[in-house]
Amino acid sequence: MSLRRHFQHARLVAPTAITGDEKPEDLIEQAFPAFAGRQLRTAWQLMHSCALGNHSVFATLSGAMTPAGLHTSCIVPLIQAGMLDCLTTTGANLYHDAHRVIGHALREIDPAAGDLGLRKERIIRIYDLGFDEDVLLDTDALFTRLLMEPAFQRPMTTPELHWLLGKRLFALEQELGATQSCLLSTCYQADVPIFVGAPQDGSIFLNAVKLRALLGKEFRFDIDTQQDVYDMAALQWLVQGEGQTAVWIFGGGVPKNYTLQGEPLLGQIFDLDARGFDVDLQICVEVADNGALSSCPAGEGHTWGKVSAECATSSSAYVRSDVTLVLPWLVHALLSTVPPRALKRLYRRLPQARHRLDGAVQEQREALLAGIRDQ
Repeated sequence: MSLRRHFQHARLVAPTAITGDEKPEDLIEQAFPAFAGRQLRTAWQLMHSCALGNHSVFATLSGAMTPAGLHTSCIVPLIQAGMLDCLTTTGANLYHDAHRVIGHALREIDPAAGDLGLRKERIIRIYDLGFDEDVLLDTDALFTRLLMEPAFQRPMTTPELHWLLGKRLFALEQELGATQSCLLSTCYQADVPIFVGAPQDGSIFLNAVKLRALLGKEFRFDIDTQQDVYDMAALQWLVQGEGQTAVWIFGGGVPKNYTLQGEPLLGQIFDLDARGFDVDLQICVEVADNGALSSCPAGEGHTWGKVSAECATSSSAYVRSDVTLVLPWLVHALLSTVPPRALKRLYRRLPQARHRLDGAVQEQREALLAGIRDQ
């Protein structure tokens, strides 16, 4: 189709007047025809098609989202509705996830209240959120106690660590009569694997450092980082063979790259025919011209083999906005129009995923071993 004919068939910019009676999904479809608003509309359309199409969705979450309560309002409902199948986030988000479980509150504060005064009052600030320093100390005590339990005394991947932590926090919620599950507990119940690409950059791991210093070899917990990366790629290889895949990127940073790098590992390192993600949806405040990974759009990601050609040309959206500003609207519209999906329970399928990828790289393994023997 020529540019002229394509232009003549393009959607008209003719939004209807807002009455106040619209449903969120209708408002997104009709009142956001251009600029960042159109990006939001495209993101909604992609999320909607993923949910209806039963895509396997790998989500990433960066920034201080659990202190802000975004997990409670958005991520937990998406997981419970079967819309998110694998999660990559930060150790900080999972650490702060536990504050409310043990009865602590986070409050809205004035970001200009005065940091020197807040420090004297032992009040911790995350921009316009505040909490008492005892919140950290009590949460440290919780994770220290959990990490000393026998189940944690072995090398493990981050999904294994967070499944065990989720199991313990779920039991604690039951004991305390909690009415709402935290993120770790929710993922445990739904068997959604949680990856953390930089576990040492977070307070859960700081407590592991303390225990290693105090207990030495008696403390046998460790993170198997090589198996961790392999498992991410294995899950992507598994579900690629079963249908369409999508990556929903909420923020940027390490969680984004850690999830996307599974595709270059499959395609470039293991030389497998990995097509990359079929859908790429990103919500991030970064500009795209600074070379940062956080701002990398789908087309740039395609040059690395992270997303498919079809994704880069027709199934991607980059919403340049703060996640907390737009995600609640998208989740409301999605959950009000799409019925819950059956849980894929990818954590339970990790052994199957490993076995399938093992089989795919067996020829390379044999060649490598033969080369070693011949040296």
